Amino acid sequence: MTIPSKRVAVVGAGISGVVAAAHLKKEGIDVTVFERSNAAGGIWLYDERKPVEPSYSTLPISQVGRTHTSGHSEDLERLLHAPPGPCYVGLKNNVSTPLLETTLNKFPSGTEDFVTHDVLKDYIQDTAIFTGVHGVTQYDTEVTRVSKKEESWNVETTVLRSDATGASTRVATSQLFDAVLVASGHYHAARVPNTLGLSDWKTQWPDRVEHSKRYRKPDNAQNKNFLLVGGSVSATDIARELGPFANRIYQSRRNGKFDLPPNMLPENGYRVDEVVSYDAPAADSPISLDASEAIPATVTLKSGQKLCDIHHVILCTGYHLTVPFLAHLHSDQTPVDQAGDALLVTDGTQFHNLHKDIFYINDPTLAFIGVPFFTATFTLFEFQAMVVAKVLAGQAKLPSKEAMRLEYNDRVKNRGHGKAFHSLREQEAEYVNELIEWVNPDLEAAGKGRLNGHTDRWHAAKEKQMERLKAIFTAPREEKTFEITCS
Repeated sequence: MTIPSKRVAVVGAGISGVVAAAHLKKEGIDVTVFERSNAAGGIWLYDERKPVEPSYSTLPISQVGRTHTSGHSEDLERLLHAPPGPCYVGLKNNVSTPLLETTLNKFPSGTEDFVTHDVLKDYIQDTAIFTGVHGVTQYDTEVTRVSKKEESWNVETTVLRSDATGASTRVATSQLFDAVLVASGHYHAARVPNTLGLSDWKTQWPDRVEHSKRYRKPDNAQNKNFLLVGGSVSATDIARELGPFANRIYQSRRNGKFDLPPNMLPENGYRVDEVVSYDAPAADSPISLDASEAIPATVTLKSGQKLCDIHHVILCTGYHLTVPFLAHLHSDQTPVDQAGDALLVTDGTQFHNLHKDIFYINDPTLAFIGVPFFTATFTLFEFQAMVVAKVLAGQAKLPSKEAMRLEYNDRVKNRGHGKAFHSLREQEAEYVNELIEWVNPDLEAAGKGRLNGHTDRWHAAKEKQMERLKAIFTAPREEKTFEITCS
């Protein structure tokens, strides 16, 4: 199946959108990138502002964190138009820069393996400028709806413009494209656990309970106690940032397969069981506390133990996968195992019906870059972008829809549903080789150059990373004990 395309829309100007647009441009395709922030960089774009919190009551997943706000303040309008991402002041890469360096651009000489977020933001923006992607990007532009109109995709957008008085006006436009490439990332719709009493705590002490997407820096953490909910990267990173200032940090986890070991916590960090309830009488309005005053309520753990004297709760509980501009392919109430052959999103734990996590099987002119988890993100996304560019340029063919469906169904059978469906942990190189082996015969037949896989330098850096992770996960895991007396 060939799907040559002359005009392609790319949604998002993080690393996945930049590499996608760059390789499309290399193939002579007319590209337009839509980015709702005012600069490229994606999650590495630090913004001191905090995003609006999602509802702590039950909402359809595709609506989480996204509410239209006619008549609200100008600041709130801007926050909702282009929400700040999850970047915090101490954020660094946990995949070394040799594993991240793309074929499009090199890191500056002397760049260390692990760097601050501004180094990675600069790399993405420099790549966008160097490849000409910056010049075809429409910034401050939110994609609100994407739908098929006969043989073309209609991309509807809004631009939030301010006049001399500071008043904002939404300007709506629409454009037609042959294909749409979604590169908008994972970190938009914060996942809030449905834990007993959590919404009551948020109502009563709204400034003391927040999702990690809003965390920025360890300000005012001195001598305070924190409860971090979640056992993975964000919880561990934030615990280590708070460590030098906080009194005590509790990290609650459910013993998930993606939890990091407790030896990564600071000296004043303690692993505790899953939270089963936030204990406090219900209230309908916020209750004022002094800055040094702890929340006057307890937390009950699965073990039956209670925590008290907690000053702040940070929910490091991840994100829903969602593409709100493709609402017709969402069905929030459909169980994940009943997605059928058309839906993209059900409960937000995975994307459905994608061939190799890229092409929407029912209509491959809709494609995705950046879906897989547990990868060396920048380079993995670039290999996906190379393949998409070759397919949309008509140089490589897709399998038939029937063949793609059979392969997808077999993957569902072997992997099941949920986040693990997209995991490439210890399978990244194999996945890239599969992509290259698929397209290279067509490229050779068309007289085009073959795509090459990972370099020797990348493989050496990968081996070094695996040794580092092995050392972390095999280190002694003796749990620290503590005593709490809650009245």
